[in-house]
Amino acid sequence: MMGDQKGGAVQEKLSLKGESLSPRQIVAELDKYIVGQKKAKRAVAVALRNRVRRLKLDPEIREDITPKNILMIGPTGVGKTEIARRLAKLAGSPFIKVEATKYTEVGYVGRDVESMIRDLMAVGFQMVKQEMQEKVKEEAAKRAEEALLDLLLPGTGKKPRDLKPKSKAAPVVRPFSFNNPGEPGIMGAAIQVGFPVLKQISDSGAAEGEKEGEPVREAAAEVKDNETREKFRTMLREGKLEDKTVEISVSQSPQFPGMDMMAGMGDIGTSLSEFMSAFGGSQKNKVLSVRRAREVLINEEAEKLIDWDRVSEDARQRVEETGIVFIDEIDKIAVKGQRGGPDVSREGVQRDILPIVEGATVNTKWGPVNTDHILFIAAGAFNISKPSDLIPELQGRFPLRVELDSLGEDDFLQILTEPKNALTKQYVGLLGAEGIEINFTPDAVKRLASLAAEVNSRLENIGARRLHTIMEALLEELSFEAPDMAPAVVPITAEYVDEKLSGIIKDQDLGRYIL
Repeated sequence: MMGDQKGGAVQEKLSLKGESLSPRQIVAELDKYIVGQKKAKRAVAVALRNRVRRLKLDPEIREDITPKNILMIGPTGVGKTEIARRLAKLAGSPFIKVEATKYTEVGYVGRDVESMIRDLMAVGFQMVKQEMQEKVKEEAAKRAEEALLDLLLPGTGKKPRDLKPKSKAAPVVRPFSFNNPGEPGIMGAAIQVGFPVLKQISDSGAAEGEKEGEPVREAAAEVKDNETREKFRTMLREGKLEDKTVEISVSQSPQFPGMDMMAGMGDIGTSLSEFMSAFGGSQKNKVLSVRRAREVLINEEAEKLIDWDRVSEDARQRVEETGIVFIDEIDKIAVKGQRGGPDVSREGVQRDILPIVEGATVNTKWGPVNTDHILFIAAGAFNISKPSDLIPELQGRFPLRVELDSLGEDDFLQILTEPKNALTKQYVGLLGAEGIEINFTPDAVKRLASLAAEVNSRLENIGARRLHTIMEALLEELSFEAPDMAPAVVPITAEYVDEKLSGIIKDQDLGRYIL
């Protein structure tokens, strides 16, 4: 029953983004940002779609279907990381990119492999927290407004009192008795009602007369305060008080320097930090503008309205069912040739990664996280080692292998113009902010693509990253002079490219100019 509810909750979240996308649509979305690599895009599209299909099955069979992890093989700069990142964004899934070289074998100083799941859970928790904050943002804004009015007009936010005066219980007056031993005498009665008795009785009439006028005066004061408060509310909403300053009390979490040094000790550092934080942080008064104080108060009120237990539970479910871990540089921990020797620690990292990929339970500060249905995508250039150098068990946990193609001149031409975040569009926007309008002619873009392909062929092939170095070399002088020459229109032609990069083109030792 619990499995059914768990799957249903996750399916509801995925339906917003991932469930409506077919594999063909997923590939089309990836094409907007990544050029080429059709095989890799198809593989990740099918993997994402299979996760949505799995959530529609009965709980009995659903638990037996595990994701088919993917191993991407290709040189640097061809889009391996970008494919995984865009895929996670499409699905609204918690995503984390890690480098296999950062982890060490158990027993050595460094990060243990379980920390990747703890980091993934932190990402999932933050995602769900932001979604919850958006849901309560309106109510939090209302509460923050009332808090701001209380700061601007102290004492006006009190609840109005009942205009009808409350009757005060009068002391019980009994006739004094000298003969009845069961009743108090004169001294006892005086002590009960308060001494001196005669003065209290004589002044009671005058005191009651004064108290009758208090509710009227209080009611008039409250009406006046309410009118003033509403005037300030109107001014606050119209933005007329944004620059006014108020003093607010902000919670300060205790800071313990050196906690990062314990990151390699697993959960010990985290647990110690949480134990110290349990004593609570101090309150610090800060003088802020109304504009800044509103942001702080909205955040504080939103945190009060959030159900943190539900955030933790939803985040854990989302991580377990839709989480994606991208393990880069996995070829760097492959042991070439015979096993053992100086590279034994690399094989140890593989052995530690294996149970995480196979399916294990990792303890986090938000609760235990099961990795059975987390999708792992590994990537590596494998220019020195090869996939068969990985331990056989780890190879078996990445059944889908996709080879990514090296990028050529035609690919560079597409990268410079077609994607939404194309480099030419980025530089047009950057220089446009300075008042410099640059126009890339088709011949210039083609020349840049040709030059990038030529440099990659002569030096190390770093893929599309070569375009970044060439574009920076091309526009370095213009970027430096832009503030002094704005406004201006600068056409980027093939002749302009040859002029700015002539030294690089003619010199055979291109490595001295483009690294």
